[in-house]
Amino acid sequence: MKIVIAGAGAVGTHLSKLLSTENHDCVLIDDDEERLAGVDSNYDIMAICASPTSIKTLKDAGAGSADLFVGVTRFESRNITACAMAKALGAKKTVARIDNYEYLLQQNQPFFKNLGVDSLVYPEVLAAQDIITGLKMSWARQRVDIHEGKLTLLGIKLREGCEILNQPLKDLCGPDDPYLVVAIKRGGETVIPGGMDELRLHDLVYFMTTPDYIPYIRQIVGKEHYEDVHNVIIMGGGKTAVRAALTMPGDMTLKIIEADADRCERLNQLLTDTDTMVIHGDGRDLGLLSEEGIKHTQAFVALTGNAETNILACLTAKKLGVRKTVAMVENLDYVSMAEGLDIGTIINKKTVAASHIFQMMLKADVRSMRSLMMVDADVAEFVAAEGSRVTRNPVKSLGLPFGVTIGGLVRRDKGMLVNGNTQIEAGDSVMVFCHKHTLSKVEKYFKKQTLW
Repeated sequence: MKIVIAGAGAVGTHLSKLLSTENHDCVLIDDDEERLAGVDSNYDIMAICASPTSIKTLKDAGAGSADLFVGVTRFESRNITACAMAKALGAKKTVARIDNYEYLLQQNQPFFKNLGVDSLVYPEVLAAQDIITGLKMSWARQRVDIHEGKLTLLGIKLREGCEILNQPLKDLCGPDDPYLVVAIKRGGETVIPGGMDELRLHDLVYFMTTPDYIPYIRQIVGKEHYEDVHNVIIMGGGKTAVRAALTMPGDMTLKIIEADADRCERLNQLLTDTDTMVIHGDGRDLGLLSEEGIKHTQAFVALTGNAETNILACLTAKKLGVRKTVAMVENLDYVSMAEGLDIGTIINKKTVAASHIFQMMLKADVRSMRSLMMVDADVAEFVAAEGSRVTRNPVKSLGLPFGVTIGGLVRRDKGMLVNGNTQIEAGDSVMVFCHKHTLSKVEKYFKKQTLW
């Protein structure tokens, strides 16, 4: 596929590197030479230093024949303009990064379609959604709801008290059991497990289950004593914090600690219709944290623009007794370090945004896709087409690529787990879990094919 990306910032650079490893024809445009430095020499990417809203530049980049055009510069108006121009030149699909929530409202989607923008991505909104979903379960590192919650993927760190340690998975996850283990992170290694693999202390394990059995999962992993989240402190009052505050569940109270006085005033204006308390101060100040009731807080979320600050703040909160900590870590080099320090949940806006964009490239019908940084894997919800390969044989006979597992499906609005004897039907929404860079190998199983 041919992909043209306008904007060599964090999202654009990350996405172009990701796509270059998938053997796509990738062009990266930016008018700042420093941003482009080293990108094309280290990766199979064509870099063009020019304005992404120049017709000549877009033509030179091949936007007219692009399968996907992505506008992810720092300026939302520039992204929308570039997408509209690329679409007029012939680009098949376009996606623009924005920072105005109004644009995401359902009633405004036809307006942008008419402009030539097929999809909009607001990274801070996506990150806030992940944070809120995670806060609903203090005992899980990560939660991903599939098909509007008909299936749930839970990432759980196994501690003392877990009752399913050191037993072969074939004895734990039979056809009649209410969960599947789809991935294990052990040290620096990710394992897509087989029947003889065992769960060990301190593993990060991803369970696929249905909503009714979430309490059962909580019981067998020994997390029933974890207190549910009622009080939340967020350090850093940026856009992600604002979106999280505006969507915070009613049974949670929120305090935002922000170091900049002017930003505190702005936060009070933006959050006037919420019960959020805005506090001017340093979220690393132990005296301030104590004064604001950190000992009675179940969740601490660090969202400053500095990864080191966020990691250290979460470590401090952990030492003060906070069970659930979430750190925004924008530097991907720090992700493994943060996991090694056992700080809790890690959020990265650019990987969240890149997942949303990558989904648009797949030719099969994909309802949703998520990258799971902790296990270097992707989870996607494919819809099986009539006559597709995945519908021809039971799961055990499909010959899926190495590192790929099918965890569950939704049929006629009902979620169910999958085993080797399951026969997938056309129209099923199927949850696929796979190592990085293998998702494009899986989509051919779900596309409509002609039988000869």
